[in-house]
Amino acid sequence: MFRRLIPRSTPASVRRDLRLMTADGVLYSSMVGTGETYFAAFALAIGLGEVVAGLVASLPLVTGAFLQLVSPWAVARLGSLRRWVVICATVQSLSFLPLAAGAIVGAMPAWLLFLVVAIYWAVNYGQGPAWNTWVTTLVPRRIRARYFANRSRVAQFGTLGGLVAGGLVLHAVKGSSNAVHAYAALFLAAAVARFAASRCIAGQSEPVPIPPDFRHVGWREMASRWRHGHDARLLTYMLAMQVAVQISGPYFTPYMLARLEFSYAQFMLLVSVSFVARMICLPHIGRLAHALGPRTVLWIGGLGILPLSALWIVSDNYWYLIATQVLAGAMWACYEMATFLLLFETIPASERTSVLTLFNFANALAIVGGALVGAAVLTLFHAEPWVYFLIFGLSFAARVCTVPLLARVRVSEFEPVVLPLRTIAVRPSAGSLDRPVLAGIDEETPAPGEQERAGEPADAR
Repeated sequence: MFRRLIPRSTPASVRRDLRLMTADGVLYSSMVGTGETYFAAFALAIGLGEVVAGLVASLPLVTGAFLQLVSPWAVARLGSLRRWVVICATVQSLSFLPLAAGAIVGAMPAWLLFLVVAIYWAVNYGQGPAWNTWVTTLVPRRIRARYFANRSRVAQFGTLGGLVAGGLVLHAVKGSSNAVHAYAALFLAAAVARFAASRCIAGQSEPVPIPPDFRHVGWREMASRWRHGHDARLLTYMLAMQVAVQISGPYFTPYMLARLEFSYAQFMLLVSVSFVARMICLPHIGRLAHALGPRTVLWIGGLGILPLSALWIVSDNYWYLIATQVLAGAMWACYEMATFLLLFETIPASERTSVLTLFNFANALAIVGGALVGAAVLTLFHAEPWVYFLIFGLSFAARVCTVPLLARVRVSEFEPVVLPLRTIAVRPSAGSLDRPVLAGIDEETPAPGEQERAGEPADAR
């Protein structure tokens, strides 16, 4: 399967690296589907309540976004991008062990759960910018866009497989006296998958430990761009939409499992259909962006996600919710692809890793801000069933308020490029939480050291 992603003309050493990189992608995605997807459900299973279950899917992200800010310092101290990525991947695999222990015992204090998940997100976010920079020097430019697009598609099946397997395991033991122990099996499987992925990462080469053209964009420069740059309006809109969405987003899992009392199989299917709808739509959305322009696709997605939370108020009929989830997956695919295309068109390649780091930090703060609003409402009214309708309605109202910001987005016309995405989390209300694979963006200038790895002389292109 992996060999089909790599052209036969690629040198043997590069082919080996790409096979390991593909295996890493599949194993990482399996970890997301089997482990991270069920953090909130695990909080409910051990009796920590609906507010904790909602916050555990959002609050720890700040820790991860913060570690991104110090990762350039860590890379400089280690003198190697690969070494930092391997360390982060290994720590992430170990973060599942306390969760598995808590599942075996059947209890875990809320503070410890938050601490462990915070470590999970810290190393997950912390390795992202370094990985993006490293693999740009690892994959030859002539195959980069096609390879990462295909790798993303294969990895999506890893996420889906882990998600389905986890749901079926939990469904099989639901109602038994040791049902919570099944989470131990899921978390151990996730730990093994991530540790195996770290070995795949360690086995890859590192032709350029730290690229010489790597440029760091500081807070002051970013703030200046925010005030005067053309992308300020887009960033403001994206952060406002994130706050609005997260008022309700983290609480769909507790609503489905604790209030609607869906089985794990029903929960898994609801999450899966949204994710599959997104998988199916993404390639077509890329073509739609070419035909109509990314700004038009942004309007389709931006308007399409406005009513999604409110639709959950209309009915709790299971098949109605399935249809709602299909719509959610399609609309979120439009929104995510359009925003990333527009955002990265305006950022020079040498600065993308740094700018993405700062944006992810601001985005994490927006996620937590919205989630805390939802938590405050649930806590104030003691998580009564009708309160979920209130936060779904509040989220809808807040989303509508972002439309004037969307109307202010102005971007010059450009030819959109293939933009592969990496799934870092699965969300019931949005299909998934993604980050762009910056190395997969086709560039005109090859990365340092790339010509030698591709086996071509400097003037061959």
